[in-house]
Parts: sequence; structure tokens; C-alpha cells
Amino acid sequence: MIKVFISHQAADGLLAADIARRLKTRHEIDSYLDLIDPNIQKGEDLALHIQTEMGKCTQLLAVVSEKTQQSWWVPWEIGVATEKDYPLATYAEGATRPPEYLRKWPYLRSHADLDLYAKASRAAQRSLIQKRATLNEGVARFRATRDFYSILRKDLGQ
Repeated sequence: MIKVFISHQAADGLLAADIARRLKTRHEIDSYLDLIDPNIQKGEDLALHIQTEMGKCTQLLAVVSEKTQQSWWVPWEIGVATEKDYPLATYAEGATRPPEYLRKWPYLRSHADLDLYAKASRAAQRSLIQKRATLNEGVARFRATRDFYSILRKDLGQ
């Protein structure tokens, strides 16, 4: 099962919701939008909440814009996903270019790119299932994640 953690700055909430909707309706891929419960006040509680929700996901898609620079949480979530070796990509709509450190991973700019992301996600999920038959979980995840990057970069021309 694929479940995408969609990381975003609150100001990009509408775009993040549009991405989640497209993944669900067009590709039957579930997602979690990191909309934080207003009852969570302390940073420590918020971090635990985010880690718990990320643990229910299989990959991360970070929505980035000029507004992302004002968020401490998006870079932190990317770091957590990197440690878990989750397939990771960014979505930067229009002319916004992801910061250089995020160009290490594939980046999307349109709904068509999001469709390619869904295709690569499905291929990586199949790869993970196959690799689990002969490899331990960590090695299988690492290799399936590399497959995701290879497929998506090729399809995006990156």
C-alpha cells in the first residue's frame, strides 16, 4: 500500500489539498496532509504527532514555494523522511524552482508530473514487494527507493 505524506507550509494548503485529491481520484493513492490539530501546542507534542503520522506513510512529497522559507517544519519533515529512506520528491508549481539542496531529489511542476510520480510510486511499491522476498527490510527499502528515483528522473527528463 502506498501512502504519501504531503509536507507543506500552511500558506500552500490549497495546493497540497489539490495534490492529495488528484493522487486519490486519479491514482487511488492515499495521502496524509500535515494539517496540525490546533489542540497540539508544544513543539515536542507536534514533533511526536508528525513522526507518528509519517510512520503510517510510505513516502514524502514536499510542496515548496517562496512561502516554504518561512517554515521550520517542512525541512524537518524532509529530514525525517530521508532518515527512513522514504521515496522523496518535491512539487514546485509554476516558475518556482526548489532550493538547490532539494534538487537532489526529483521535482514536479504540474499535474502531468504528478501522474508520472504516481506511476513511479507504483513501480517502486512492486519492486519493494519483490525485494522483500530475498532481502531484509532495510536493504529492500533502500533498493526500491533507488528504483523510484531512477524511474521518476527518467520520466521527468531529470
